[in-house]
Amino acid sequence: MSILYTTKASATGGREGRAVSENGVLDVTLTTPKELGGNGATGTNPEQLFAAGYSACFLGALKYAAGQQKVKVPDDATVTATVGIGPRDDGTGFGIEVSISVDLPGVERDLAEKLVAAAHIVCPYSHAMRTATEVSAKLA
Repeated sequence: MSILYTTKASATGGREGRAVSENGVLDVTLTTPKELGGNGATGTNPEQLFAAGYSACFLGALKYAAGQQKVKVPDDATVTATVGIGPRDDGTGFGIEVSISVDLPGVERDLAEKLVAAAHIVCPYSHAMRTATEVSAKLA
């Protein structure tokens, strides 16, 4: 695969810390939700960041797939990613569950379903989730 763009973000403090992109545009306070034992303080968490990134990426993939078919995605189209986290059944850690919901106002249902299916193939987040993409983890 030929990489066209690379970026970095770093976190300190884990779920009670801070995450910053390499260019500093993303700079967020991280907090743990009450459901995961946190105090519910104002901030965001990895699951919200993943949901935001996935929904934006999927909408981009949807626009790409629609463009291939000479279809315009409505300006008010919305993609919502729902991300859940919980203990894995094998007891060795945590897993996530993701669902994508797409609203394409004014697009005929059959065509909208075809575009969503095409976007699910094109979207790199969907591909990574579907194929268990290999991730390297090493000491810096």
